Amino acid sequence: MQNQMLSFGHGYSAQALARMLIPLGWQVTGTTRTPDKAERMRSAGVTPLLWDKTDEIVAALGASTHVLVSAGPDAQGDPVLRDFGCALKARAGQFKWVGYLSTTGVYGDHQGQWIDENALLAPATKRGIARIAAERQWQEISELKLHIFRLAGIYGPGRGPFSKVKNGTARRIIKKNQVFSRIHVDDIAQVLHASINRPRSGAVYNVCDDYPAPPQDVIAHAAELLGMPLPPVVKFEEAEMTPMARSFYAESKKVKNDLIKTELGVSLRYRDYRQGLAALLKL
Repeated sequence: MQNQMLSFGHGYSAQALARMLIPLGWQVTGTTRTPDKAERMRSAGVTPLLWDKTDEIVAALGASTHVLVSAGPDAQGDPVLRDFGCALKARAGQFKWVGYLSTTGVYGDHQGQWIDENALLAPATKRGIARIAAERQWQEISELKLHIFRLAGIYGPGRGPFSKVKNGTARRIIKKNQVFSRIHVDDIAQVLHASINRPRSGAVYNVCDDYPAPPQDVIAHAAELLGMPLPPVVKFEEAEMTPMARSFYAESKKVKNDLIKTELGVSLRYRDYRQGLAALLKL
């Protein structure tokens, strides 16, 4: 039987996984809300389904062996469970693997300390609170072989600090003891693939690289790689930022990734931002 993946909210991370699975003979179907994105998905070998085509998505769900959920919660909660929860629950036992892409934001602020998957969940943002609620809703579905992946800040092709450095809008925002974890999108894909090959129902994994770092260090290194002057330093208290951008600075933690290595056998392609940015510069 051919492996068939249904990807709810076929975004950046899901696209990276699809690029890995399709050459291995998988059939990948993804949902989207826009016709333009549907065409781009089709050109990448993914069968697109528009979100409002409920019957088609339910039919695809019935034919799927694996499910990936990368659609995040909105103001009304989890959109997948809201629109397709009944269909999912009715078929819960048929799926070999279900992956839910969450965020390390569920841990909240740990004042720059190291944390693992057993850390207290105490988010400081509405996004983090909504993610915890969504995680728990998925965990409550009986018979579902659920795997939760708590992703750190994602970067990769088309996503990174280079464009801001090049156009002169980058700043080195300094906040004492602020540190972030991050992960290259290709490493997200290989973690998901490793979990598919070694499923453990109920598993929760942190997905991040080995070296958390202050955000200003990443910006500075990007400028150095480009051979450009270092962007200006701005104190956090004085920085002009959107409310969402400022909210990221409400939390500081170093996230451990031991479990993806010991249990899934993952060897990261990009162990830190220096390796990842160097690879991006070659594209």
